[in-house]
Amino acid sequence: MSAFQSEVSRAKLQDSSSIRRVEVVDYDPQWATWFCRIRDRVWPAVSDFAISIEHVGSTSVLGLAAKPVVDIDLIVRSQAHLPLAVSRLSTLGYTHRGTLGIEDRDAFSASTNEPAHHLYVCGKDSLALRNHLLLRDHLRAYPECVAEYSALKRKLAKQFPYDINSYVEGKTEYILAILAQHRLTVDHLNSIGEANRRR
Repeated sequence: MSAFQSEVSRAKLQDSSSIRRVEVVDYDPQWATWFCRIRDRVWPAVSDFAISIEHVGSTSVLGLAAKPVVDIDLIVRSQAHLPLAVSRLSTLGYTHRGTLGIEDRDAFSASTNEPAHHLYVCGKDSLALRNHLLLRDHLRAYPECVAEYSALKRKLAKQFPYDINSYVEGKTEYILAILAQHRLTVDHLNSIGEANRRR
């Protein structure tokens, strides 16, 4: 799953009765601290069966402009661990939201979403996780892409301030071009694009 697929599903996590402004802000070093706070709260409840917790999405890339919401992937060995994850995370105030249309990746919302974040449970071999990590690691390795992607996101947020669908779609080709450099099949890239357009 790519970053724009994440945003497709993140939009579904929001209250559909309200229209939220698409806010893209300069990189904030505090985002890494937010991730650590959430990780340190979640990890003790899942450490006996989970593999790791990863900071993903735009807030995980130094210097990248982003919406100020931290994305987190909780990695498990297989989907067989999902019921246990649902049970353990519920004790921390998380509600299971299902896959929201992204295979092998389940979304959770927090009753007290502070700091603002989205939590996902992904199997270690899932394409959803692979795409998250590929995009993150590519951007971390290429500062010129961080600058380009930041500029694109700011432009789209200004152009579509209350239209998250158009904002996400506007980033599609840029993200697909990055993912195409990392041995993803044409079918896989096409499925990512289709998922984005089904919003």
